Amino acid sequence: MKRYRIIVVDDSAFMRKLFSDIIESDPAFTVIAVGKNGREAVELHRELKPDAITIDLEMPEMNGIEALKHIMAEASTPVIMLSGISEEHTRETIAALALGAFDFIRKPSGPGADIRKTAEELMLRLKAAVAIRRQAAPEAKERPEASRPAAKTKGAARAAPVPKQPKEPKQPKRPEQPPAKRESAAPSPSPASESPRIPDSGIRPEAVRPAPPAPAKPVAAETAGAFRHIIAIGTSTGGPRALHRLLSELPGDLPAPLLIVQHMPPKFTYSLAQRLNSHSALTVKEAEDGEPVRPGFAYIAPGGRHMELAASGRQYVIRLTDGPQRNGHRPSVDVLFESLVPFTELARHAVVMTGMGSDGAKGMRTLADHGAVTTIAEAEETCVVFGMPRSAIEEGAASLVLPLHDIPARLTEAVRR
Repeated sequence: MKRYRIIVVDDSAFMRKLFSDIIESDPAFTVIAVGKNGREAVELHRELKPDAITIDLEMPEMNGIEALKHIMAEASTPVIMLSGISEEHTRETIAALALGAFDFIRKPSGPGADIRKTAEELMLRLKAAVAIRRQAAPEAKERPEASRPAAKTKGAARAAPVPKQPKEPKQPKRPEQPPAKRESAAPSPSPASESPRIPDSGIRPEAVRPAPPAPAKPVAAETAGAFRHIIAIGTSTGGPRALHRLLSELPGDLPAPLLIVQHMPPKFTYSLAQRLNSHSALTVKEAEDGEPVRPGFAYIAPGGRHMELAASGRQYVIRLTDGPQRNGHRPSVDVLFESLVPFTELARHAVVMTGMGSDGAKGMRTLADHGAVTTIAEAEETCVVFGMPRSAIEEGAASLVLPLHDIPARLTEAVRR
């Protein structure tokens, strides 16, 4: 059986051994080389052309971010970043995802670290990554599986930055109106158990420059007021870059709030919101329990907590909960979508974008059955992983299947009718 060829790069000998052992515990994988810094990562990648590579963020000589830039400039090899949980590491991880990293996992730390969970997360991502790699290049010839010693690297070209998106002004204050009385919530659908096929995305990662300082934006009071439309978005693997594209192309005076679930651990969603805010005319923030929902704002569910829409007096508000995982996730897209079902006085628009699994499919179907105006699944051609959108399509939930670049204009048109 032909095995998937992986390179492991980490400045810690213990971590190199740990991750190599995890990977080789699966007979479908073999570790063909290890490296201890970013320069070795680039050279080993260039010489051995692996199916995937894992890279630590913090390393001497050349860190993981710089190594990723070189690798993405040369090829579309899937890269799994190994991240710590400090504030600096979470920012760097989000930057790596924007630069084209396939996904990331948190490195185990401390005496109580759950190595089994780390192993499961790593192998889940590697299996998805190599499936895409092999489907993207089925004609690739089998290469020798012998390990090679680490080599020094030469310089490589860096990717060009993406131009800054223009900012648009926010709408003036509008009078507030109370929401209509809520109806009874629909019963929660059961989690999906089927794992979707992971197809080829067929696209190269776009280069994204480091986030500039966040532009000045109006304070919340200036955008308070009634709204008739609300947008809910769910995404997972490939989501940070997809959200960057989507939010950077939406106007700042969008007359609707956005509620977003991105599958991501605690702390990382805060850094994601900060980065997206610096590239969007909307105000993008990590959601807080009980805060009012306002047009012109995009709220990202905090990692580790479900996010729902709720009513409090004369306002719509965010509700965060610690309920059980749905479809293996908290936050869950299904939980968000289902929370919108009772609010029939609002024109509801739901979007499922790139990601593994099926989270969001049943919730979108429930929304569609209860009068959602727009239900969009991202088209396979622009997905990094087509699992979540495909599940929504197969569930009969998506009224539209659109490539990512067409979704911002369609949403803007829908909420301005």
